[in-house]
Amino acid sequence: MKSANRRKKRGRRIPALCLIILLCACGALFAFRERLRFGAFSAYARLRFGVETPVCPTDGDNDLLSDWADICLGARAYVRTQPVYDSAYCAGGYPEEGRGVCADVVWRALRAAGYDFKALLDADVQAHPGRYALTGGVPDPNIDFRRVVNLQAYFAANCETLPVQTADPSLWQAGDLVIYEGHVAVCSCRRNGQGLSWIIHHTSHGAFEEDALESRPILGHYRWVAPEE
Repeated sequence: MKSANRRKKRGRRIPALCLIILLCACGALFAFRERLRFGAFSAYARLRFGVETPVCPTDGDNDLLSDWADICLGARAYVRTQPVYDSAYCAGGYPEEGRGVCADVVWRALRAAGYDFKALLDADVQAHPGRYALTGGVPDPNIDFRRVVNLQAYFAANCETLPVQTADPSLWQAGDLVIYEGHVAVCSCRRNGQGLSWIIHHTSHGAFEEDALESRPILGHYRWVAPEE
């Protein structure tokens, strides 16, 4: 009887193990497909518009995919979940899964590249408080990293600053960070008919990857630079 019970338990465990393996395999195939799509869009930009994809020198999470590619794909993965727009103040800083605002696209995209953006910005606030717009002049780790004005301050001080003009599509690359008035977006590897990058962002109307780079005045354009260890 005990032997039969053990066989029944093993029988229940085997399907569960198979399911886990299947889910892992599906996840790996999906990630591989996204990498192929990224490569295909890069090849299209080169052939159609003569736009070369610059070589990123860093790979923060050691996944054999550059930081800039990871940032693009991480932002895309977030908006694909169709998160609810929610600007509520969050104790601990991070909103619940499935909720967020435009700034949440950024830290999630950077997390996909292997970086803890909240920790990086909080540290920079402590070291250089004069750079940042702090409520009452006091740092608040629960919200500072989700305020667009603070993101721009961090990018301007720690990342590569690029032109805001859009006449040259080659200056706009996947993973670039774009600041608008009260809004932030990540550049996609997809391009429109003029060769300009689409953007990946979260608005009050929803989360999108769309041809909207020039939908509002651009105030800042930055390219991620990995922090020195």
